[in-house]
Amino acid sequence: MSHAAVLLAGGKSSRMGRDKAALIVGGEPLWQRQLAVLSATEPAELFISGKSDGPYAGCGVEVIVDEITDCGPLGGIGAALRRCTRERLLVLAADMAAMTPEFLRSLLDESQRTAMGVVPSVAADGRRRARISSSADELEQHRIEPLAAVYPRAALAVADECLRAGKRKLETFVRALETHGLVTIHPVQAEEIALFTNWNAPEDIA
Repeated sequence: MSHAAVLLAGGKSSRMGRDKAALIVGGEPLWQRQLAVLSATEPAELFISGKSDGPYAGCGVEVIVDEITDCGPLGGIGAALRRCTRERLLVLAADMAAMTPEFLRSLLDESQRTAMGVVPSVAADGRRRARISSSADELEQHRIEPLAAVYPRAALAVADECLRAGKRKLETFVRALETHGLVTIHPVQAEEIALFTNWNAPEDIA
């Protein structure tokens, strides 16, 4: 089953003080490194969600500009879901510099097995957990990672509904997808937690 992939690179990078996508990692811009990670999963369609004049402009990959401004990553996911023609969309944030193609392929494999989207979940105490529960005490023990995930095209309707209602938090979006039976929650093992390290401020790079 083929898939589409999108690099989410449209953040304001306010805490970093400069465009995170342009940071140099291993001698290359971060956006280029992340694009290579996505390309290694062999997507049928590849996009960048971001500004039309971002550092990746002119790289040969289609840039999708948010249809509604200032909606955060949900706006980028929604716009990419609307643009793609495949039934699955692989999403990766530009600032998740430790992510690997192998882990993303494992999400795609699980998505193919279940015929659903897949969103990783990290247990706050470092232990592998089975799924996100709706109970408050269980939710406190988990952190979903919706910016390295697989979403079905059917998630577009839910994204649109959330955006119309002003509900821009990705956790709200993912929980709505769970309610509709469109995604499963993938428990992240202890040795995989480091993959979800993201760069938000200069001290994170150090």
